[in-house]
Amino acid sequence: MGLTKQYLRYVASAVFGVIASPKANITFVQLRGERGRYMAVAACEHVFIWDIRKGEKVLILQGNKHEVTYLCAAPDGHHLAVGYEDGSIRIFNVMTGESNVTFNGHKASVTVLNYDSLGARLVSGSKDTEIIIWDVINESGLYRLKGHKDAITNVVFLKGRNFLVSSSKDTLVKWWDLDTQHCFQTMVGHRSEVWAFVLLSDEKRIMTGSSDSELRTWDIRYLDEEKEAGEPNVKKMKSPFENTEVTEEELNENPEDRLLKCQKIGSIFRQGRDRVVSLATDASNKIIACHGTDGVLEVFKILSEEEVNKMINKKQKKAKKKAKQKAESGESDVNLEPEVERTLKDEIQKVTNIRASGKIRSFNFLLLPNGELKVVMLLQNNTVEAYSLNLTVKMPECTKIARITIAGHRTDARTIAFSSDNIAVLSASAETVKIWNRSTLQCIRTMACEYTLCSLFVPGDRQIILGTKSGKLQLFDLSSGNLLETVDAHDGAVWSISLAPDQRGFVTGSADKMVKFWEFELVKDENTTQTRLSLNHIRTLQLDEDILSVCYSPNQRLLAVSLLDCTVKVFYTDTLKFFLSLYGHKLPVLCMDISDDSNLIATGSADRNVKIWGLEFGDCHRSLFAHDDSVMCLRFVPKTHLLFTAGKDRKIKQWDADKFEHIQTLEGHHGEVWCIAISPNGDHIVSSSHDKSLRLWERTREPIILEEEREMQREAEFEESMAKGNEPLVPGEKEGEAGLAGKKTIETVKAAERIMEAVELYREESKKLAEYNQACEVAGKKPSRYVLDVIRKVKSSEMEESLLVLPFSYIPDLLTLFNEYIQLSLEVELICRCLFFLLRIHFGQITSNQMLLTVIDSLRKNTIGKINEMKDVIGFNMAGLQLLQREIEAKEDVSFFADATERFQEKKRKRKKQERAILMVM
Repeated sequence: MGLTKQYLRYVASAVFGVIASPKANITFVQLRGERGRYMAVAACEHVFIWDIRKGEKVLILQGNKHEVTYLCAAPDGHHLAVGYEDGSIRIFNVMTGESNVTFNGHKASVTVLNYDSLGARLVSGSKDTEIIIWDVINESGLYRLKGHKDAITNVVFLKGRNFLVSSSKDTLVKWWDLDTQHCFQTMVGHRSEVWAFVLLSDEKRIMTGSSDSELRTWDIRYLDEEKEAGEPNVKKMKSPFENTEVTEEELNENPEDRLLKCQKIGSIFRQGRDRVVSLATDASNKIIACHGTDGVLEVFKILSEEEVNKMINKKQKKAKKKAKQKAESGESDVNLEPEVERTLKDEIQKVTNIRASGKIRSFNFLLLPNGELKVVMLLQNNTVEAYSLNLTVKMPECTKIARITIAGHRTDARTIAFSSDNIAVLSASAETVKIWNRSTLQCIRTMACEYTLCSLFVPGDRQIILGTKSGKLQLFDLSSGNLLETVDAHDGAVWSISLAPDQRGFVTGSADKMVKFWEFELVKDENTTQTRLSLNHIRTLQLDEDILSVCYSPNQRLLAVSLLDCTVKVFYTDTLKFFLSLYGHKLPVLCMDISDDSNLIATGSADRNVKIWGLEFGDCHRSLFAHDDSVMCLRFVPKTHLLFTAGKDRKIKQWDADKFEHIQTLEGHHGEVWCIAISPNGDHIVSSSHDKSLRLWERTREPIILEEEREMQREAEFEESMAKGNEPLVPGEKEGEAGLAGKKTIETVKAAERIMEAVELYREESKKLAEYNQACEVAGKKPSRYVLDVIRKVKSSEMEESLLVLPFSYIPDLLTLFNEYIQLSLEVELICRCLFFLLRIHFGQITSNQMLLTVIDSLRKNTIGKINEMKDVIGFNMAGLQLLQREIEAKEDVSFFADATERFQEKKRKRKKQERAILMVM
């Protein structure tokens, strides 16, 4: 038996280079008792919490593999709800960074999340057009609301009523009654998508933002309030509802209008002409802010009643003065007592515009008690900015108080390189080149550069060379961060650069159809007397097509050049004579590499294939269908025939160039992977992607067994197909506006299978009394208790969906077991929840089954009795806690007044002492 080749597994080690992903929003969080200092942003699949004051990352909330799409901080300030691209929602504890609650209900990415005023309920909207209400305390879904025809853009709970307001890209704003779970009002006054809305004036006014510069404002009239008050709901400004009273006929005429009526009263016009991206108000409803697709945040202030009256009186005086002047000039028919109508612009006034350094993706703000407005903005270019605005002055000016930029690039990093000592990592983009410490992932040097396409470390790791889109070569010194030299190397973009194996020079390939050879030389610096490194052009190879990639063979005998005509030409390095032509790709070869023994060359093309060639005769050993999109980068692992490829399909794959086998796939990026770099010792890989992130992958000591990998991959695909099957139908349920909140997932299917296995085990053990008793002696656990343990271990958020999958043949046994558990007072609350759900979905079959009559009757009696007992216990405990609370408050009040009296006496003594001193001096 021959020796088998052992492959070692590469695993994800860290994500860096991304400050904030633009797919999600930004929000303030309360940490260590401080408000306005810490903010949460999405970073691919993770959530980063940044300290604005220090510009440091203080906490990472670890995600799984799906990208974060929305963040919402809980009212208590200690929890953060995070929505993901696959439709799942996780709730994190900000203090510990742990997540114990996961909700699965949406079929597409989550677009909005919102808590109610107490933080007990969470509402989520998604691209699947559905809204789901979740019970945070019970960790379960309540129901889903269906009615919109496009992605949900915003959902808000009303504070005073059990209502919900939602907006969507289908141009509609809907009002939902959560008691009856139906839509009772639809606002149809928009011609395009409704992107955001806010509730104002104690929820008696709503402002919506659409695809134009108009912020439409509507008055809300609650008819039941007016009926109870017996008088019209008079508005502060002249509205269409003034001097109207609600009648009994009006309430009964249109069922939809029995709860409220909405009437448009005017609009506020923004400065921007594009669509509204975000529209928000602070907790006190004093400030409104909005922005479009540009970099300007517009801030509006809602004036108080006193300020509005003052302004109206000023206008009234001006109008009277003007009328008096007209009358004195001899004009007839002049009204000396003109009336000034109150408009929406009198109540909502523009404060200022805050102009950010880039396009705004999202913002959040806090109005502090001292009148300071703190604003944080998430920009599209991987930047977070913080501004401060003092609203107590007449003409407030905003000041930038923080900007987090060092930890990432503004644009995609298109080239990466490792230093020879495996410690430093170079990444370069369209505006900067950054040097990172691989072990700490800290950026240790940032230098401004031109649009960079390729790079390398000069031998010795003290300088770097960049090839730019404009055809220049830039030489930087790392110790000082200075640009040493800029060489006009080519007339087109420098697409590729390759270091000579003897480390005396390098070669560049450009879109100007030339390959140029360069060597390092030392020259005297013009500014100082010392010598410095410089570049000297020694040879040029002219070709007929644009050059996309160049690569030296490690023995420096050959030079491979990839051309735009889909071929790879190989030349002798010393004489530049033509040696081989490798043809077979249908699209241009974008990347290539040669193995350390100079025997194999691998080429990756835009036709999604990787071809492995022998470099001695130019024969194609194998063509591999590598990726689902263009292959962007290809690298051999040093001293092996293993290679890594990266593609636009967001994946990095490892291959064996001898056996032509796919070894492993590294998944994690959420955008096209532009480039990868492998450390000289082969232990680390760094990759760069369109999602702005740089990812570090580490080689472990764990071996990969290919057969097991394939089997695990097949199992994962099968499980995904199971979870994507048709949703189970509830007998008797009609397709309407409301439905079950949960979603069938692989976890719910597995939970149902575990319950079925436990019930089957219970059946078997119940038939064998003798063996059953013996098993009890050995295991110390009854089969019925085992079923309870299995049910208890099912996640609360997955309980309903797991029970929904169960066939009816298991229900009679479960009902019998539930009766036993309730009699023994075991998990009464959990069992009642399962019992009521099973009774609802299997009502027809249970009522028609005579065998279950005694069980159901026993359940009825036992359940009512046990629930009443639990109510008594809870009521007694609540009364005791309230008594303790009153005692503590009374003690605090006494101590508070005692402290206040002591302070007052101390001040009195100090004042008398000062008075005596003054008298003595006099």
